[in-house]
Amino acid sequence: MSTSVNLSQSQKQTLRVAPQQIQFLNFLQLSTLELEQHLRNELEENPLLEEGVNENESTDEMEMSDSHDDSSSDYETPTNVEDYRDWDEFSNDDIPEYKTRLSQDPNAEDDLYSTPIVEQETWREVIKEQIRWMNLQDRQRGIADFIIDSLDDDGFLRSDADSLADDYSFGHGIFVDGSEVEEVLAAIHDELEPAGLAARDLRECLLLQLESRRATPASLRAVEIVTNCFTELSNRNFEKICKSLEIDEDELRLALAEIGKLNPKPIVGGNNDSMVIKRGIIPDYVLHYDDYGRIEVALNRGNWPDIRVNSSIIGLVDTSRERGAATYLKNKLQSAQWLVDAIRQRENTMHRAMRVLVQLQRPYFETGDVRLLKPMILKDVADCIGMDISTISRVTSGKYAQTPFGLIHLKDLFTEGIRTENGTEVSNKAIQQALVEHISCEDKRNPFNDFDLMRLLATQGYLISRRTVAKYRDQLGIQSAQFRRGV
Repeated sequence: MSTSVNLSQSQKQTLRVAPQQIQFLNFLQLSTLELEQHLRNELEENPLLEEGVNENESTDEMEMSDSHDDSSSDYETPTNVEDYRDWDEFSNDDIPEYKTRLSQDPNAEDDLYSTPIVEQETWREVIKEQIRWMNLQDRQRGIADFIIDSLDDDGFLRSDADSLADDYSFGHGIFVDGSEVEEVLAAIHDELEPAGLAARDLRECLLLQLESRRATPASLRAVEIVTNCFTELSNRNFEKICKSLEIDEDELRLALAEIGKLNPKPIVGGNNDSMVIKRGIIPDYVLHYDDYGRIEVALNRGNWPDIRVNSSIIGLVDTSRERGAATYLKNKLQSAQWLVDAIRQRENTMHRAMRVLVQLQRPYFETGDVRLLKPMILKDVADCIGMDISTISRVTSGKYAQTPFGLIHLKDLFTEGIRTENGTEVSNKAIQQALVEHISCEDKRNPFNDFDLMRLLATQGYLISRRTVAKYRDQLGIQSAQFRRGV
């Protein structure tokens, strides 16, 4: 009886990532405040760490020259660290969304660039945080959270009180009637921001915003117009409004100016389910300009504590007779040494990335004019310094730079671009700036609609669709022509 054995060879390419490499990437993403808190926590928890400048770290080593950058572009993992599991397990971990080339179709219906900020929370979470400070009972607080969850993406409440009461009763196993929902809804209208939240329709939304403003003759007249002549206002039948309310053209003009300041949507950009929140922004970089046109990049260390390995305790690592204590000290020593090296590597990486950003966007950094921003993607920076795109994403995400013309978020520097009629590439920031200029110069009695703006931009070589114009306008917080119309 004979047996046969089939042998075959196959090639398979895999990538293994060490735990400390993953830890360093997460460490790189920390903001200045987060890093400060992290270092102070480590000082409390790790006895092998102490405050103070590393004794064997010379001043020359701290200066980051280009040659030094090139030799230390990647974090070196100790050889005695065990390889981590297969990379497939982490393939979807914080992969940045970016584009590798300019859009060849300027009318593409892709979602436009949305500026990330230092803190990003869903707008529902932000509003629920406000609810925590309201004078409500636990039962009412639960109803308020349910109402917020029931709002549409624009912040409108499309369900009536009885339907909400039935849904809440069924889902939570307690009986709630419509009157309780109405009571909580009234508190939401009175106390929560933004004004107009949870309005049932546009008319109620405008009234809630007007009622939240300081009472003036113009605002009171605006309330009267929205209350009694909303249909005429929607149809821009100004003559009928004047006749119905017995007011003259000057009173109407002032009232319409008040209405024009209102937002037709309680939540702007709610379809992105995010809300801009800026709380105590501290810049991670500070740019210094000299008289010779040079731009120097400096890291803002804030209140970081200088840390070093506690040399007085290192001797106990090898002399400890207790096995448990020796193991504990060795682990803490390894952690302390890694943290000190990671801080130095973080500073090096951030310096290099910021210098490349200044180089690629030098016209913008010299003038502060957003129209001079060039189309740029993460890959452009990654290629210049020989790092991975995910590293550049972490270095710029949630990071700010202080410049003579204000505080800028580094993600604002990455913009899509289109090709104009003459073949040049322009950033969408330049198009948005042109859009603002056209609207600021329009006749308020006959404002430009989106088609008019599309044609005006086309005369400048910006060939974009009307839908794209509308998206840019919404992102800029500019109302449609109907609400910008004056008398």
